[in-house]
Amino acid sequence: MPDMLVKLYDLPEVEPLRSYEQRTGVTIRRAIAPEKHVVADWVGKHFGKGWVSEAEVAFARSPITCLVAVENSKMLGFACYDATVKGFFGPTGVDEKERGRGIGKMLLLYSLDYMKQEGYGYAIIGGAGPTQFYAKTTGATVIEGSVPGMYKGMLS
Repeated sequence: MPDMLVKLYDLPEVEPLRSYEQRTGVTIRRAIAPEKHVVADWVGKHFGKGWVSEAEVAFARSPITCLVAVENSKMLGFACYDATVKGFFGPTGVDEKERGRGIGKMLLLYSLDYMKQEGYGYAIIGGAGPTQFYAKTTGATVIEGSVPGMYKGMLS
């Protein structure tokens, strides 16, 4: 899967968090330290140990660079940035049963907006799976020659 480049200065308008929550009942927010074990367990159950490692790194950042999507005290999805490499978005995932509700899109856009607010001009989506989704949602473009990129020689 190739990496993709996103121009953070050219992102679409993002619906305010409060408005999104009122409209959908889903809260998207920055995770907090006491939730680390809950988020790590959830990520491991749904996406595997490799992504747990990346999410745990996001919890070590200040501010925490892991966002969660929650509805009625139930975790629906997550997104990280600056986890594997500074300037990278990912990993990100939504519970299979909750897909199709736009949660992944909002996690992506809010994460990228935080990156922009923190001074980044560009973001890289590392190992972008659904490249058409990222291109349509953010205008991201494939970085030629980026496979395996930062993941070259990774132990598994």
